[in-house]
Amino acid sequence: MVKCGGGLVLNGFESLDHPIIQAPIGSASSIELAAAVSNAGGMGSLAMTWTEPATAGKLVADLKRMTDGLFAVNFVLSFEPQSLKAVLDAGAPVITLSWGMDVENIDFAKRSGALVGVQVGSPGGAIQAIEGGADFLICQGAEAGGHVQSTTSLAELLPQVLTVAEHVPVIGAGGLADSHDVRQVIDAGAAAAMLGTRFLVATESKAHPAYQQALITAGEGATSFTGCYDGGWPYSAHRVLRNYTLDRWEAAGCPQPGNRPGECDLIARTPQGWDIPRYHMASPVCTTTGNVLELALYAGTGSARINEILPAKEIVQRLSASKVPGTV
Repeated sequence: MVKCGGGLVLNGFESLDHPIIQAPIGSASSIELAAAVSNAGGMGSLAMTWTEPATAGKLVADLKRMTDGLFAVNFVLSFEPQSLKAVLDAGAPVITLSWGMDVENIDFAKRSGALVGVQVGSPGGAIQAIEGGADFLICQGAEAGGHVQSTTSLAELLPQVLTVAEHVPVIGAGGLADSHDVRQVIDAGAAAAMLGTRFLVATESKAHPAYQQALITAGEGATSFTGCYDGGWPYSAHRVLRNYTLDRWEAAGCPQPGNRPGECDLIARTPQGWDIPRYHMASPVCTTTGNVLELALYAGTGSARINEILPAKEIVQRLSASKVPGTV
């Protein structure tokens, strides 16, 4: 048993120098970002839900060549984890699962030698994850950016999850942006802090530059918890920056699919030539073209405390500065 910097205990792995975990951040994640976070002494992450097996396996193999540190690969269980075997065969050391409970996949990953973390949004979810064999829990508060499982604030949820978790390490997530936030969740009993929005605005992130600038200039109250961007993932609540698409939908009375204003608009395009319709869940990456600021701009409530693009290494170092709270 190895105790990591913030109290995280992981079987068979070297300790983290800093109790900082980069959230998967969907299509904006990259092996460069994950490697930079891991090499800085935190834990980087890759989102692999929509990556086909051959590519996923190669990405993990490439990442292993770029870092000796610990990193995680994430799968959203609202979709079939088609590349789980491929990333495990390639040597992924940690698997994180969100939006569901799948004991068979947890067991499969653990038998393959990986640690497994399960994201939870309630004490009941924490109990199920522990009974299912999770090695650690990711306690996600409602302040989180992106797709959000919980409707409870992190300050309220974290002590509830810690109570039922007992010996199982708990990671705090949701609306965290600076060293003060990190220290708060560690002092509350979390083993480490997970941040997504802060790493969207990293040099190594694949987020579109206009998206990054929107995050940097976002003020207090700039995010909304909504179901607006449900294309490709129905019934999934999410937190985003307010923009033209969301404002127009709300002004129309939040109509259902089929009756939403501008629903047939194709507002952006991927480099592969796929058109992205308004209300789709896709967020803009650096190669997206078109009206990128009218797409889903996932962001946590802590975005108001993020005011510059920095290398991931520096972000990890600033987040870990326990005696120097402030904006990073």
